[in-house]
Amino acid sequence: MYVYADNAATTRMSDTAVAAMIPYMQEFFGNPSSLHSVGQKAAEAMMNARQTVAGCIGAEAREITFTGGGSEADNQAIITAARIGQRKGKKHIISTAYEHHAVLHTLKKLEKEGFEIELLPVGTLGNITAQQVADAIRPDTCLVTVMFANNEIGSILPIKEIGAVCKEKGVLFHTDAVQAAGHLHIDVKDMNIDMLSLAAHKFHGPKGVGALYARKGIPLVNVIEGGAQERGKRGGTENVAGIVSLAAALKECCDHIDENAAKVTALRDKLIEGILQIPHCALNGDPVNRLAGNVNVCFEGIEGESLLLMLDAKGICASSGSACTSGSLDPSHVLLAIGRPHEVAHGSLRLSLCEWNTEEEVDYILAELPGIVAYLRSISPVWKDLESGKKQFIL
Repeated sequence: MYVYADNAATTRMSDTAVAAMIPYMQEFFGNPSSLHSVGQKAAEAMMNARQTVAGCIGAEAREITFTGGGSEADNQAIITAARIGQRKGKKHIISTAYEHHAVLHTLKKLEKEGFEIELLPVGTLGNITAQQVADAIRPDTCLVTVMFANNEIGSILPIKEIGAVCKEKGVLFHTDAVQAAGHLHIDVKDMNIDMLSLAAHKFHGPKGVGALYARKGIPLVNVIEGGAQERGKRGGTENVAGIVSLAAALKECCDHIDENAAKVTALRDKLIEGILQIPHCALNGDPVNRLAGNVNVCFEGIEGESLLLMLDAKGICASSGSACTSGSLDPSHVLLAIGRPHEVAHGSLRLSLCEWNTEEEVDYILAELPGIVAYLRSISPVWKDLESGKKQFIL
């Protein structure tokens, strides 16, 4: 059996998303900046896509800028807020310790320019409170950037409450909603979100295309210079086919959010319950307030890389954390942020489901995983030390 359980890394494109692309690669393939009819057909498709995306998140079409993905959108939002703050003498930015590296690395770059970065602790369940944000905001705070839901452990943050605090304090609020868009209900006005990032390939759209919502009145700072595309805020000929496909995929997911969430949550809970029968294993993240498809666990006494390879040999595609850092031998910064020790964090497994996964696939994972864990422990010197009492069990 083949089981794809790495949907947090990327999703398979839906038939709807693929069908939406094809005409703009073969028939209406013109440059949307061109004045001829083929170009204007492409421009019209982009305008419709912008309206669709805006409608899915409670925004206006003119507030949507298409990007090359979620990371680019994160960069543009954060740099924009930093430059606005810099002009006012405000150089304090608040974020969390377990953001995606697209956020953390951008903040690190700004730190070298003299900005003060404050990363809020996320606790053992991987969450923060609006009160933490309120307590951290200072007169010189120019931005709060907090992810909507964590990409590794699935914890969902109180975005509406944080947005209300930021609005009251007059501080710009950006959220990386790459894992949330298409899976959780989002209303940028109701949630007082000033800027929001999303990426198509997380909700059955194509890779290499994303979007940035920026509330009207926020003067976006370019991170890619070039022509006058995207109202002059993002140079480069637009990926029309990708943009149209993004909009189609997002609308399809948003139209079915509740039914998809109900199905996937049931599969997730069955998977978690079964995995936790394995001794010296623990769930990472909030057991209830988490993304419907996210399962993240740690196994004591084994290495995550070996676990992934053996699962793959059985036809099960999984990950040990963020796909963006899968080549790293360092333990997940997310797991360290929630207090997992290095030796436990190294034995992590993330299984991320979508509405296309089945109960039979979950049963197959639960049939294969315990034996793989047992085998890896049987050849692990660390496990032998734990069993003999030389080292103490942590989980």
